[in-house]
Amino acid sequence: MKLGFIGAGNMGSAIIKGILSRQCLPADALYISRKHPEKSDALAHQGVHIMPDNMSLVQAVDCVVLAVKPVYVPEVLDEVREALQGKLVISIVAGWTYEMLREALPPTARFVRVMPNTPLAVGEGMTLLSSRYTCTPEEFAFAQTIFAAAGKVAVVEDRVFTPANGISGCGPAFVYAFIEAMADGGVRYGVPRTLAYELAAQTLIGAARMVQETGEHPGALKDAVCSPGGTTIEGMYALEKGGMRAAVIDAVGATVEKTLRLSKS
Repeated sequence: MKLGFIGAGNMGSAIIKGILSRQCLPADALYISRKHPEKSDALAHQGVHIMPDNMSLVQAVDCVVLAVKPVYVPEVLDEVREALQGKLVISIVAGWTYEMLREALPPTARFVRVMPNTPLAVGEGMTLLSSRYTCTPEEFAFAQTIFAAAGKVAVVEDRVFTPANGISGCGPAFVYAFIEAMADGGVRYGVPRTLAYELAAQTLIGAARMVQETGEHPGALKDAVCSPGGTTIEGMYALEKGGMRAAVIDAVGATVEKTLRLSKS
């Protein structure tokens, strides 16, 4: 199947890198259309087709990944609507609901809502697929295969698609900020910057793997590190005093509220 990307910014590029790194599809089965094609020179050198415009891309492929910013979607769909007849559309557009896509796409186009995250680029993505879709079971399986090639995939009920994306889709930015803050804490007391980043990043990788592989509640794993009267519990007290939990919960909530506003604009 020929797969085309309308939009290849940070997320679109991450998906393509994931596909290529895991050899899910050959480079010559991938097509890109974007406002600044020169930014895709590296992908072009790998054999990915860089198309001159959106219409030529849609006409050349079997499946279109809609990967533009929400504000540009109406313009793009107006431009290529007729060419999307009979095509599979994978939407990764934040805030565009099932109902919005069904109304905007031609009747014979089939679609599924998908929300990946940027760690796809290194094979550790977390992708959500909505359980509410109009594509065939075979096409849905194709979408799963594409994203599972570079990480994990979860099929979620449409009603929790947006809040779930607040965790996985937006969450990497929160984690990067936490890594930076942990490293800053070490640098403050003399740890070299490069070493501090390595220690913080690997610590988060290891802790996440513990959650996945042990099946233990994160609170229980936390308790196992916090010895009575020890150093770690002092650090946990500082996090609690600073409102870390509430701040993270509010951060996820802020993404959900913003997405809901986008769906109404």
